[in-house]
Amino acid sequence: MSRAPLILASASPRRLELLAQIGVRPDAVMAADVDETPLKDETPRRLVLRLAGLKAAAIAEQRPDAFVLGADTIVAVGTRILGKPVDAADAERMLRLMGGRAHKVLTGVVLIAPGGRRSERLSETRIKFRLLSDADIARHMGAGEWKDAAGAYKIQGVAGADVAFLSGSHSSVVGLPLFETHNLLTGLGWRP
Repeated sequence: MSRAPLILASASPRRLELLAQIGVRPDAVMAADVDETPLKDETPRRLVLRLAGLKAAAIAEQRPDAFVLGADTIVAVGTRILGKPVDAADAERMLRLMGGRAHKVLTGVVLIAPGGRRSERLSETRIKFRLLSDADIARHMGAGEWKDAAGAYKIQGVAGADVAFLSGSHSSVVGLPLFETHNLLTGLGWRP
């Protein structure tokens, strides 16, 4: 009997790299185009799980024979949701907001198995940046890592030098919590 394929419902090269670290190589990558606008009064936790679920469901509808893995990552300062910045000014605003204070990185992961069985996990990582000077902000902006990154930074890039404290999953901050993802895959019966 052949195994069911695994599809990553994300175009993120970081998620592919993270999966490869644990020996998981999806059979296909199919990015799902979903509206990522938060609903009225939606908490960061609910938003990230809803978006991961929407992405997985959109691809599972096209490929009901496959395991479909969807994920979404956001940054939250209190109840303020920091998604991907719309431009450089928005990125700078986000970095200034996070400098010297704690924020959370939330990653929702949803796996839909053939036949529609579904399971989800939420990873929450607490991070504190040191106080960021104008020169630090300029360094971030000059690196260009703010583009296409929740919260306007990539921890595996220049922002790594600014992390004073991290509690939780480093891989989740990069884009996919490996412990939770591995447990979802094995729990729903996916085999490499």
